Parts: sequence; C-alpha cells; structure tokens
Amino acid sequence: MRELPLTVTAAPGSGEGVTILVLHGPLTLQNTFDFQQDLAQHKPAVLILDLTDSPYMDSAGLGLLMNCYVSAEKNGRKLLLAGANERIHALLQMTRVHLILKNYATAADAEASV
Repeated sequence: MRELPLTVTAAPGSGEGVTILVLHGPLTLQNTFDFQQDLAQHKPAVLILDLTDSPYMDSAGLGLLMNCYVSAEKNGRKLLLAGANERIHALLQMTRVHLILKNYATAADAEASV
C-alpha cells in the first residue's frame, strides 16, 4: 500500500477563495516532497484536503499536514480535512491532532463549515 503513487487533483470549491485538493493514494514519506510542492502552488483562503481516496498516511504525511496547517494559520488561511478513513482518523486521534485538524465527512461538509 505504501508503494502506491500519490496523485493530487485540484478543484475550485463552490465558494470564493476555496480550493479542494483530492488526494488519490497514500500520503507517505516517499511522496511528501512532491506533495509539498503541490501545496506550495495553492494559497487559497480555505484549502480542503479531500482524503476520501487516500487509504493510508504515515507520520511524515501527518507532519506535512501539520506544517501546512501552521503556515495557513500564520497567514490568515484555513486548512480543513475531509473524508479521512478509519485508519487515518485513528492516527489523528492517537496523536491528538484531531483536536487541531478538523476532519469532515465530505468536502462539501468541510466547505459548509466555513
């Protein structure tokens, strides 16, 4: 599972200043550098990471998300997660990151929360 590639698809949200990045594949150490470059290209007011098609995340992926969250907050932007499966949600809870990074059932739910 960790060897699967990560592809990212960007889509505009229904609201102004909202971008949704849909991740297809696991977010792991092997692809965090490429994903970090993808993230650097998107600086919307609200960035939603749709994890519906992401089966797995390791600690490097989680660290990257936290760095992205800190950068967004520091610059007056928001980072929200959507569609994390049970495995990713368990990682968020185990590390208590779920208290910081909010995960919504769908990207539409995340967007509605703004």
